[in-house]
Amino acid sequence: MGTMTLETRLEKRIARKRGDVFLRADFEDLGGYDQVGRGLRKLIEKGQLIKIGYGVYARAVKSPISGRPVPPKGLATLTEAVVRLGYKTMPTRLEQDYSAGKTTQVPTGRVVAVQGRLRRKLGYNGISLSYERA
Repeated sequence: MGTMTLETRLEKRIARKRGDVFLRADFEDLGGYDQVGRGLRKLIEKGQLIKIGYGVYARAVKSPISGRPVPPKGLATLTEAVVRLGYKTMPTRLEQDYSAGKTTQVPTGRVVAVQGRLRRKLGYNGISLSYERA
């Protein structure tokens, strides 16, 4: 490796990873806490990453509507983050009712049913997730 900058190593690791959600812990071995933090901030400035929560980042794509960086799968990316944090997600009451044909109101995907207690704020561009106990 040698002369590769931390930023380059971060970019390479992100490119190799399968999912769209990254935890700060995924990059712990690349350098000190502050150094990794600075590297991640640079990638956010470049529009390659978007911060969706404390120590939680997502791959970013340019929104065709606003031109701002957004997660590739939108709100589904936030649900992926909940799973990456080690929580089990279930369909919400509204999603269950919608699937069962009890309502025609399409769920927004902004509410996630979670097993256990989750207080972490996850979101981007002013959109945030709320949780429902599963």
